[in-house]
Amino acid sequence: MWTKSGQQPKVKMKKIIISDNPWQTRIAVTRDKKIQNIYFASHAIQTLERSFFKGIITKVLPGIQTAFVDIGQERAGFLHISEIDRELAFKKVEDLSAEVSDRETKKTRRPRRQSVDISKILKENEPILVQVSKEPIYEKGAKLTTCFTIPGRFIVLMPNIPRIGISKKVESREERSRLRELVQKNLPTGMGAIIRTTSENQKEKDIVQDIKFLIKTWRSINRKFKQAEPKERIHDDLPIAMQVVRDHLDEDVDEIISNNKKTQKEVFQFVKNIAPEHSHKVKLHKEPPMLFEQFGLEKQINAGLYKKVELKSGGSLIIETTEAMTVIDVNTGKFVGKKSMQDTILKTNLEAAEETVRQLRFRNIGGLIVIDFIDMTSSAHRQQLIRTFEKTLKERDKFQSVVLKVSEFGLVQMTRKRSGKTLTQQLTHNCPTCRGSGFVKSPQTESYSILESVKKDLLGDKKLRGKLEIRVSPAQLEHITDIEYNSILDLEKDFKSEITLSGLASLTADRYKIEKK
Repeated sequence: MWTKSGQQPKVKMKKIIISDNPWQTRIAVTRDKKIQNIYFASHAIQTLERSFFKGIITKVLPGIQTAFVDIGQERAGFLHISEIDRELAFKKVEDLSAEVSDRETKKTRRPRRQSVDISKILKENEPILVQVSKEPIYEKGAKLTTCFTIPGRFIVLMPNIPRIGISKKVESREERSRLRELVQKNLPTGMGAIIRTTSENQKEKDIVQDIKFLIKTWRSINRKFKQAEPKERIHDDLPIAMQVVRDHLDEDVDEIISNNKKTQKEVFQFVKNIAPEHSHKVKLHKEPPMLFEQFGLEKQINAGLYKKVELKSGGSLIIETTEAMTVIDVNTGKFVGKKSMQDTILKTNLEAAEETVRQLRFRNIGGLIVIDFIDMTSSAHRQQLIRTFEKTLKERDKFQSVVLKVSEFGLVQMTRKRSGKTLTQQLTHNCPTCRGSGFVKSPQTESYSILESVKKDLLGDKKLRGKLEIRVSPAQLEHITDIEYNSILDLEKDFKSEITLSGLASLTADRYKIEKK
């Protein structure tokens, strides 16, 4: 297809790229050659999210309305009362009210989760079926829920929540009505579902088949729970490659590429079963060149670990993440534009809005997010920015988010659903030198600390005095001999000693060794 000007229109190509090696599986979802989502799975470590466990309640804390549940992991998971489904809460409270007269029992209303004491619902040492809703993060254990969800291709089954929800991206009123009626009539009483965007305009038989498969899975989980040992893991989601294909496969995907023949065959069979019309898109890449290098993904992953993100216009984003929140600062940089300053600022902000959405997905940033766009005096420009930002989030991001209007300080506040670890958490650990602070002491500061420590050692142990050798890192050796040599002479004079400095490559900048010759 060509435009009237004779130019081929720009097509946004989406690919699912699966690099499966014996040590790790990496999967990138790209659009126009840029990573939109990235997934990692170590073959030595199993992820917990979406898994079901037969947990044992170890502590119930009414003060914070939370129970801690042992699921056989390093840290106990935590289950807040807001994550306990209503039917379970009602059943437990009803059981406790069994001693009340029949007349009083009939008047008992179903409790709201927030108004009931969690100690009336859960008791220590009792078994409970739980699902991991969020991976352990920092020092926190896994977040657990009894509001279960089992994802399929077209719907997400909610086996104990009798409510039907539909993706906001399905905009046609007629289609929403059709899907709601279709799903409702095929669900058993007491079950609910979230109807996914992928269900739009799909055949009834395909959606019904998806529903039946998910119901069968739920019944299997219940059977396993009754037979399982305490703390046993009783059900996992699909392997990571199939999960990503299930969640991202749509009409925009033009290729699903794997470097592993076995994985390629498994994905092909999976796609053939759930969406045979897309099975021709599953392809095998023979290495070399390495799959991620072929598509320029290694450089993008490394760039995702840095705070600064360059924009095409010459502006930039600075992304700072803490445990509590993420702050994104937008700068114009060297971009000056061709028109007025306000037009320049608007263009930079609009580009920054689209790139921010991509970075949130790519880096898997969730929770509270504050974006400091460049201040705009025009209210029309501010409204255009917010509309563009919300529209991009709706079209590109599958995770739930809430965006507030521009604040009095020109900030945009938003929340985005957390899911698993961020890109930085998956690929890095705290620096042993800066201990996670993000900076290291200057050579001057470290040299002062070393000299202070040497003085303390000489004051505390007179046997050290005489001929001494102080071994430091090569960098400190250079700094002390060039800048602080007079300090060494003063130490020799004060403690009547002969001090020799030498370098030792195995020492870090803040370490030293002092030896008597």
